Amino acid sequence: MSDVGEVVRVRIRRLRDCAAELPRYMTDGAVGMDLAAAIDSAITLVPGQRTLVPCGFAIAIPRGYEGQVRPRSGLALRQGISIPNSPGTIDPDYRGEVAVLLVNLAAESVRIEPGQRIAQLVVCPVVRCELEEVDELDATVRGGGGFGHTSS
Repeated sequence: MSDVGEVVRVRIRRLRDCAAELPRYMTDGAVGMDLAAAIDSAITLVPGQRTLVPCGFAIAIPRGYEGQVRPRSGLALRQGISIPNSPGTIDPDYRGEVAVLLVNLAAESVRIEPGQRIAQLVVCPVVRCELEEVDELDATVRGGGGFGHTSS
């Protein structure tokens, strides 16, 4: 058992019989569970192409949490594979099949193999906000400074 943090019980349901494993932590200290491609045959992504890759399971993220789908750093570094909407969010009320939107940012075509680990899932606590419309916001040193405002 990991000492990374709180353990939260999450229900998961396999949706098909395939080579893909259910999500799992690859090391004791990992905070992300690897997600595998639940596909019957390889997919080739040409440069710039996006595709939705199914993972073969549905999951019940508990209320008060979200599932964040993030790129795998090794795939990004070695093959240029990323997730354009990163992090993707799995809401607590979603019960459909988890799938990952991949994009090939490399100059060459890339193959995604059945069962290949393609992304990570991190389950994180969230808060629900109650917005209060006001006429003015409190002042800060930064004010309305945007992108690059604090760099020199």
